[in-house]
Amino acid sequence: MSHLFDAWLEDMRASRSRTGASPADSGEPAAAAAPEAGEPEAAAAADPQSAETAAEAPRTSRRSAKIADDALLLAAVDIAREAIAEAAEAEHIGGHLSAVMEGQRLATHAFACTMPGYRGWHWVAVLARAPRSKKVTVCETALLPGEDALVAPRWVPWSERLQPGDMSARDVLPKVLDDPNLEQSFEQVGGEDTGLGPDDEIDQIPNFEWGLGRRRVLSREGIANAATRWENSDAGPEGDFARRASAHCSTCGYLMPMAGSLRTQFGVCANEWSPFDGRVVALDNGCGAHSETDERRKPEPIPDPVIDDLDEDFDMVATTSDDDSGSIEQSDSSEQPGTSETSGADTAQPATASGAAEANTAAEPEREEAHASR
Repeated sequence: MSHLFDAWLEDMRASRSRTGASPADSGEPAAAAAPEAGEPEAAAAADPQSAETAAEAPRTSRRSAKIADDALLLAAVDIAREAIAEAAEAEHIGGHLSAVMEGQRLATHAFACTMPGYRGWHWVAVLARAPRSKKVTVCETALLPGEDALVAPRWVPWSERLQPGDMSARDVLPKVLDDPNLEQSFEQVGGEDTGLGPDDEIDQIPNFEWGLGRRRVLSREGIANAATRWENSDAGPEGDFARRASAHCSTCGYLMPMAGSLRTQFGVCANEWSPFDGRVVALDNGCGAHSETDERRKPEPIPDPVIDDLDEDFDMVATTSDDDSGSIEQSDSSEQPGTSETSGADTAQPATASGAAEANTAAEPEREEAHASR
């Protein structure tokens, strides 16, 4: 109650300072001031909106009023430390960090926390006192994290924690009733006009072609989200394969067109040699497995022509019948061991070979001179 009285007194003083004079200074009797005090009530009854505006004016003035420092609360460091020591051990309370005025006669003292595992945390104690009282009261104590404190990550619900690609073969996702990516579809049901009951079999094949065989279909938001994911993937127009490709998927024979509103932007790849086989690809995407492109083959090197410009003179020597008979006799005699003709033939053959080598050596300078003259 005292706090409300102080607030009312401050509002009255502020209003008098704005008007410039009090009722006593204006020279009017106190009785004349009484009807003026009742005028706001009458105005409030006549116009409720103006009454709310008038009620918010004191609140605004109280908020804008500067909080005065309370020397008694700011100096009560020992009281704040003793209050924290009741909730924590004394050796875990470090030095005094700061004292901040939170409101009128309301201050918060902060102490460092030396407890292992709580780096960057600090103890706080909120102190207050009553008006015109010098007794300090402890409101609460707490352990709060600082700016560089090690805190646990923000808790995320399971539905938001699950990411695309986390699902395995045995996982089952819960049904999302209010999925923004889906909207209600049309269904063919029985009725009096159709002559069909709810349990009668209906041919849903033509209905499925129009989306009537499904309870929900993609919404505009779902289609836009899917197009954004596909465009930003490696199968989009900005992927590595698309930047290096010489032709786009729109001209590839392996592209399977899509139905619906996305047929002008995407298709399905049906090339088993492509890294995007069986995936949705952008028409501006491309890869090296395009049906109409070929590798750039280097031409085979042509060897230099080989020209034989060496002209050599050969001496033609006629072979006589005597030489042939002699060679035959020598071969026959070589088959008989222990004869003198065999040794003679053996010694004659190296001489003949050396003589031919000397003849070739003597003819080489003449051949070189003839070749140089030509």
